Amino acid sequence: MNFGQILTAMVTPFDEHEEIDFQATRNLINYLIANGTEGLVVSGTTGESPTLTEEEKVELFKFTVEVVNGRIPVIAGTGSYNTKESMKLTKLAEDAGVDGIMLVAPYYSKPSQEGLYQHFRTIAEVTSLPIMLYNIPGRSVVNMSVETVIRLSKIPNIVSIKEASGNLDIMAEIIDHTPEDFSLYSGDDGLTIPVLSIGGTGVISVASHVIGNEMQAMIKNFKIGNIQEAAKEHRRLLPIMKALFAAPNPTPVKAALNLKGVPVGGVRLPMVPLNDEQLSALQQVLNV
Repeated sequence: MNFGQILTAMVTPFDEHEEIDFQATRNLINYLIANGTEGLVVSGTTGESPTLTEEEKVELFKFTVEVVNGRIPVIAGTGSYNTKESMKLTKLAEDAGVDGIMLVAPYYSKPSQEGLYQHFRTIAEVTSLPIMLYNIPGRSVVNMSVETVIRLSKIPNIVSIKEASGNLDIMAEIIDHTPEDFSLYSGDDGLTIPVLSIGGTGVISVASHVIGNEMQAMIKNFKIGNIQEAAKEHRRLLPIMKALFAAPNPTPVKAALNLKGVPVGGVRLPMVPLNDEQLSALQQVLNV
């Protein structure tokens, strides 16, 4: 299923008391839609989901759906290491009116491949919404095998994967052995063009918070066969993409948005703000 080419893994704006700032969230949503975002992933890792309560997540889903008002797809991050809790949150997200669900591989508990399969299958059974799997071994410490993804792709409402292993060989194999309408998205901004070149659909992006239009131009050039120009754009944007991960995500991208005049506040512990040196390096790359 194609949710669009560039989906933004949206940050969660906080006020000075570290509560969700809904006015800032409204402004951010409208800013992203106006600047190259074709879909929103709400309450993913970039949205600081581990620090959001269930109540906050549901409130955020409802609010985002209301503000977006059908302009682009809204995908709710409802995955965790707790299958029953993920089932409950998935049902609440569906009630909130979201367009899809993203389920991260269960972190910390390190389940087997069979455990992964049963986890995702069980959650898929409680919703009619399309589901995007999320493989990010760097954070979850488990890597979904190609065989597990292929098996899961046979479940009717599991329609997509955000693949953040960085392994193009694995991605090519997934694309090759899953149904034609099963989509694969890069979980890494810097691999957007390589993933498109092997048949991927697009990217779930952090950098699109600040260079969404530029990334759209890069993809457009690639799609129309202007490969040299797309490659040039890729090389030009890469330092910005890298700078946004110079400290644990989403601290740099929140700082970048604040610098660019799109206020989103700070981060919740255990994340900490950028130090002066990091902030200065980010300003230099962003030229602000």
